[in-house]
Order: sequence, then C-alpha cells, then structure tokens
Amino acid sequence: MRMRKKKNLESRLNACGELLTVAEPEVKDRRETPVKTSCLELGALFGNDDPVYMEVGCGKGRFACEYAAAHPGRNLLAIEKSANVIVAACEGAAQRGLENVRFLKCSAEYLDCFIPEKSISGIFLNFSCPFPKKGYAKHRLTHRSFLAIYDSLMLPGAEIHMKTDDRGLFEFSVEELSEYGFTLKNVTLDLHNSGFEGNIMTEYETRFTEMDKPIYRLEAYLKD
Repeated sequence: MRMRKKKNLESRLNACGELLTVAEPEVKDRRETPVKTSCLELGALFGNDDPVYMEVGCGKGRFACEYAAAHPGRNLLAIEKSANVIVAACEGAAQRGLENVRFLKCSAEYLDCFIPEKSISGIFLNFSCPFPKKGYAKHRLTHRSFLAIYDSLMLPGAEIHMKTDDRGLFEFSVEELSEYGFTLKNVTLDLHNSGFEGNIMTEYETRFTEMDKPIYRLEAYLKD
C-alpha cells in the first residue's frame, strides 16, 4: 500500500533549502543511464573538507541526526528515495541546527550517477527493506549489484556497517558480502546483549527492541 502524500509536501520540501538535494536520473534504465554526469561537489555541499559518510535508507532521520551530532568532525550524507519520509528527516535536522548532515532524495541504484568515485569514508545500512520473496532479492540493498555501487564510492579502508531485525536478510547479506570479497568483523546476532558500545538507535530499532526482537549487526571491509 502506498503512503498517502503528506499535506503541503512540496512547500515543506522547498523549505528544506540547502539541507536537501533531489537527484533524478535522466533515463531510469541502468543500461542506458550515463554515469557521472551530475556529480555532487561534496565539499561545496557541506562547506568543508571533512570526511563524508553515507546512510542509505535514512527513513525519518533519527540515526542521521544522532550520528551527525555525535561526530561533529564528520559529514553525513543521508539517502532516502521517498519524499514523504525524507521531508521529516530534513525538518528534524533543521530543528536541531545540525550543519554536518545533508539529505539526498535518490534511489540507491543511481547513487553512482551523482556521488563522486572514492569519496565516501563509510556506509550505514540500517534496517533496510528485507524484500523477503526470493524473486525480489535483487532489490535488497546488500545484493551484489548494490555492493558494486558502494565499492565504487568507498575510499580505501571504508567500511559498511549494517543492522537489521530480519534474520533472512542478515544471512543473505553475509553471503553476498563474503562472495563479493568483503571481510566481515564484529558480527553479532544479538547487538543489545553483545557489549557493543556507541550504538545509535534508529526508529525501527527502538520499536523492535521493545518487542524483544534480536538485532543483527555486522561490519564489512575490502582488503587492499
């Protein structure tokens, strides 16, 4: 079921100003879309040369805002394809006066059309849609086609940090990451009972934790 369009959505999006960039490919077919024709100038976007991290699928922005507040020497580029959702994230960041977070309305399959190669210091995948049906595997954000996009954007030594409540997606992700060539570390099947420090909760994570659902987490990197 589609989410109903929020009231005054267009005016609210326009009010987000410099916090929000909307990126739409000219041709919505990866076989025909030219890559790197509209790259963002990340230094200009943030107004500094601090390292840029990226959250793919930021939802309403709780993680993005908390991460930016906790790491003032880092920039966070938060990605979300739904205008209905990203507007709330932008408004939350504006209310907090955060200067090191920006939002990009863009589908993940087109990220390499708009983000410069080898410019991202780390990627967060928080509670991505699991697409449980087998035929929808290619839509999962840890499918090898997305991993290839992340690989093209990540600086040497950059890591992917993933969290999910879905065991099937987690097992799929472990397999895809490993087969692509990523090395896994800090893998846990129960994050909140693992002793891990510095975890930043998302909206979904809070809900699932209250339901006593285990949270799965991993970190992945490519060896030089």
